[in-house]
Amino acid sequence: MPDSVAITVGIATRNRPQSLLRCIKSLALIGDLVTQIVVADDSSEVPAAHVLTTVDLATAAKLQVIRHEGSPGPIAGRNAIMKRAKNDYVLSLDDDAYLLEGAGIRRAVALMDGHPAIAAVACAQAEANGAPWPAGMQPAPVTYACTVPAFIGFAALIRRAAFHEVGGYREPMHYYGEEKDLCVRLWHAGYQVVYLPDVRVAHVPDPAGRSQARYVRYAIRNDCLFALYNEPLPLPFVSVPIRLARYFSMSRGQADPGGLGWIIRDLARQLPVVLGARRPVTWKSLRQWRRVQRTSPAFPVAATP
Repeated sequence: MPDSVAITVGIATRNRPQSLLRCIKSLALIGDLVTQIVVADDSSEVPAAHVLTTVDLATAAKLQVIRHEGSPGPIAGRNAIMKRAKNDYVLSLDDDAYLLEGAGIRRAVALMDGHPAIAAVACAQAEANGAPWPAGMQPAPVTYACTVPAFIGFAALIRRAAFHEVGGYREPMHYYGEEKDLCVRLWHAGYQVVYLPDVRVAHVPDPAGRSQARYVRYAIRNDCLFALYNEPLPLPFVSVPIRLARYFSMSRGQADPGGLGWIIRDLARQLPVVLGARRPVTWKSLRQWRRVQRTSPAFPVAATP
């Protein structure tokens, strides 16, 4: 990896001060790589800028905080981070994620630096002790480096130029599912997403702001938006009702009166804007993307210099 390679770290946060501090302190493991840290604060009750006054001077010199009022959501925050980034490689982290070691991120940077067609490198979710999460909760259920349809937003290295080339995250989604929507457009544009299962990043979910009912609403709604934005006709006429029907299995045992009605009303509200912004991928691109999802083809990783 050339000595000149540098990265930006971007962290979207809301009301998780201790998790945010833990995340930022872990960046000392790759301190020589990081020249910029951008924190997007989604209207935290205690502003992130106040929380971060305790960081060391070396970290403070690299730090920028973007404060969003009115809680536009983490997707808007991540777009703002990518706009502010000075480096072409951006390590995007959730505030409740943190690095366990630095070598894995260095391998990811070296891989991306050697392969211009890679738009993103996905990391593996791990416990605080480094043990990986179950295979079904990873970007792919395999133990070898492979191409994947999408990364998981808790921790991924993203090529900024490719991100902007395809339009970035779609902010009407507000929360959840933006990575899949971005990555299908990256694949359609000729890029790849690679998963390195040995690059483990701790993800210790902070309960602040988490709601299972909210998660289900946004997961179903945004899955429908994904279809409306990206799928070639006539596929959305079939896939959207199937996606809506998943609400019943995903919400089973939860108290969420009116959840499905909220999803349908919000889809109807957004439909004119969605249709205006709709840029469906080709059938060929969609088939390729789905084939990668089914097969997790191995990626030929060169030896790290």
